[in-house]
Amino acid sequence: MKIRRITAALAALCCVGAFAQTEGGISEEMLKEIRKSYQNTAADKAVRNALNTTSISVLAENAANQAMIDTHFSDRVKTKGITNQKQSGRCWLFTGLNVLRAKAISEHDMGEFQFSQSYCFFYDQLEKSNLFLQAIIDTRKLPVDDRKVDWLLSNPLSDGGTFTGVSNLVSKYGVVPAEVMPESFIANNTSAFCAQLKTILRQDALKLRECKSAKKAQEMKLGMLGEIYRLLCLAYGEPPVEFEWSFYDASGNFVSRKSYTPQSFYQEFVGLDLNHNYVMLMNDPCREYYKTYEIEYDRHLYDGDNWLYLNLPLDRIKEIAIAGIKGGDAMYFSCDVGKFLHRKKGTLDLANYDYESLLGVNFTMDKKQRITTHASGSSHAMTLIAVDLQDGKPTKWMVENSWGRESGYQGCLIMTDEWFDEYMFRLVAERRYIPEDLLPYLDQKPVQLPAWDPMFLPEE
Repeated sequence: MKIRRITAALAALCCVGAFAQTEGGISEEMLKEIRKSYQNTAADKAVRNALNTTSISVLAENAANQAMIDTHFSDRVKTKGITNQKQSGRCWLFTGLNVLRAKAISEHDMGEFQFSQSYCFFYDQLEKSNLFLQAIIDTRKLPVDDRKVDWLLSNPLSDGGTFTGVSNLVSKYGVVPAEVMPESFIANNTSAFCAQLKTILRQDALKLRECKSAKKAQEMKLGMLGEIYRLLCLAYGEPPVEFEWSFYDASGNFVSRKSYTPQSFYQEFVGLDLNHNYVMLMNDPCREYYKTYEIEYDRHLYDGDNWLYLNLPLDRIKEIAIAGIKGGDAMYFSCDVGKFLHRKKGTLDLANYDYESLLGVNFTMDKKQRITTHASGSSHAMTLIAVDLQDGKPTKWMVENSWGRESGYQGCLIMTDEWFDEYMFRLVAERRYIPEDLLPYLDQKPVQLPAWDPMFLPEE
């Protein structure tokens, strides 16, 4: 009798469980209706056959848009040489240094030239390690499942970043020519080594969280950073503190040979106050325009600046972008580069692909909805160098990319103005290009956003 009661009880529980699963789940009746909705038309069969052997992006390529975009631009900044970040997430650094490089080339009549990305990246990784370890010390009394602590442990280090990182790093450490600290294999392939550093930082974080004394925690952090420095030297080489460099002009004529420190080299060939001379602008329709925002922990140096930006409508950002290009200045620009990118032609055009016709569906989200649902966000930084104006209105734009000379259109990407509207996010411009009516907004107290804000995503 007792066994029968137990069996009956289990049967009842199973029935309850089955009901709970079908309440909101896919029941047998629902599955029948779903199956009936699939008609398996001739068009469906043709698409199924094609998808069985061919990439969806190849099948969706719009045959009516095969012609190359006109490559004439009414206004273009002069630049020399295409850089290549290779298999690394350092687009933000290449772009920022390319902005400074364009100025140096223009003002000093230089030939093709690059600043060392490895030099700046070495200190970026050291500073980010310190930022993480110090943040762990600051939050060590919070529970490990606190959202801030959880976010820190989820994001101890990355090879991505923003222009704020470039300005803070260069202002503190200066720059050197590429040949003084050249690229290494790991610099061009950052992910595997970065993964090891993240593991080391996380285990260091556990030790720091157990530390009761703030003084002891700082002593421990110093030793941890010494180990990180050693590992960075193994991967990238030790950064120079002094070097000699011969300067040749654009015609190949010898100009001078001097000894420099990284700071003196920067002062001679760039010399800008990066931390106060540039303004980051954002087009984020999810947030109120004409307000400034900053994101907590969105910086590269613990004693550096959080990413601070002024949110503006697209027409005001375009106004500033056009002024900068006309003024002869390349600008830091970021966007959602993977959307409608035709890699072979080097174009970003909403008409490049027709997924709606291929799949028989409608994509209805606007820019705000794509951001809100994480369907779109800033993913890549490039250098804005050209605009084509017709009757004073932009029809297309061009950016210098950091994917090598053979990628895209002569190492560049051309975007239609319609694509710009949908997938452009950030622009960094010199303060002198900001219209008078916008300057007061730069002085307002910024709204602070948490580190996990959707627009935090660093460019890679």
